[in-house]
Amino acid sequence: MWGYLPLQWGNTLPLTDTAVRNAKPRADPTNLSASTKPRKIFDERGLFLLVTPNGGKWWRFRYSFDGKEKLLALGTYPDVPLSAARQKRDQARTLLADGIDPSEHRKAAKAKRVGLAANTFEVIGREWYAKTAVTLADSTKAKLLKFLEADVFPWIGARPISSLAAIDLIGVIERIERRGAMDIARRVHNYMGRIFRYAVGRGLADRDPSRDIELKDILPKPDMQHHASVTDPKEVGALLRAIEGFTGAITTRCALRLGALVFVRPGELRRAEWKEFNFDKSEWRIPAVKMKMKEQHIVPLSTQAIDILREIQPLTGSGRYVFPSERGDGRPMSENTVNAALRRLGYAKDEMTGHGFRSTASTLLNEMGWFCKMIERQLAHGERSKVVGAYNFAEYLSGRRRMMQAWADYLDMLRGGGELIQLCGIATLIDRGPEDIPICLPT
Repeated sequence: MWGYLPLQWGNTLPLTDTAVRNAKPRADPTNLSASTKPRKIFDERGLFLLVTPNGGKWWRFRYSFDGKEKLLALGTYPDVPLSAARQKRDQARTLLADGIDPSEHRKAAKAKRVGLAANTFEVIGREWYAKTAVTLADSTKAKLLKFLEADVFPWIGARPISSLAAIDLIGVIERIERRGAMDIARRVHNYMGRIFRYAVGRGLADRDPSRDIELKDILPKPDMQHHASVTDPKEVGALLRAIEGFTGAITTRCALRLGALVFVRPGELRRAEWKEFNFDKSEWRIPAVKMKMKEQHIVPLSTQAIDILREIQPLTGSGRYVFPSERGDGRPMSENTVNAALRRLGYAKDEMTGHGFRSTASTLLNEMGWFCKMIERQLAHGERSKVVGAYNFAEYLSGRRRMMQAWADYLDMLRGGGELIQLCGIATLIDRGPEDIPICLPT
């Protein structure tokens, strides 16, 4: 079946280092004026040195497999000395003893290396990102890619994904943790796990090593952080009057006013599209793909909210977004626009944020006595059951319509100097002048 071929043409003794060093190409005895010819100087057990006309020296192993004579290149001299060439020959002979063709074995090893190079963590990670990004909001896509390119790929991106273990992922997480970015560290752990699970599904990795990592054992316990907000009715009135006096872009002023009325998340507000609004039904239906809980969300629109939309419609209604970017690049308003406007109005980041309108509404609607589950539903703190979640976007909708109109009327009252008094658990609005704005009275 296989074997090494017997020595021929010359020496009958094994080669020496001196003989290899001094080896010269063969002259053509039939034509002395012609250039020299390649020369084969044999060692033993199939190994020989091929000396080329220009003086190059190449190691070859001559063997037979399945009745065919074959050659295996073992490198060049002096990079591969005689001892190393013999060692490579012996390794090839071991493969032959096991019934393996050394040439085919080498090709298979090279193909495996090429395959591993094509299946690096970065290559698979970017493939996963391309398939995942289509379901994400623009801002989320940008952040995700930034995390991968800045915190993951430079450290493990060039490694074959199948070669990575939990310790490699921990190194990435701890590097982020050392700069104090705990939230990013947690997100990156999640993203790496999702990439590995994608690779497992495609047969490129055996398992997801991120499952072996307990973040609570690596990262310090996160501090509970709350978005800054104004919840005192007197201060809310002052905020609303400040918004009315905002002298910046009309789109920003309308975004602030509408944000207070509908208290959706800032990303949902700035990416609002005209096609999502139904003025006849007085509602805004936000698609599931834009929602944090990935469930469609209905926002009943008060008459005040409709008025704001009608006000801005002549300006932006011909485009896609209700609040487009001021750069005119076809994108929605920047995520920093509303917060920057609040800073211009004199509110520090620890006093009020765009997200803070949600806390304001939650606090005061509960104080007004509205049903807590109805408030939570309007805040889109959704039910995560897939069965219930398919229907709960319309849960308590009739009551939520009344609540959202009452909320808008209440904000009008606060802006004009009114107050909320609790009488026997019933919320009652009292008109007051702007010069006299008392706080909510206790029950």
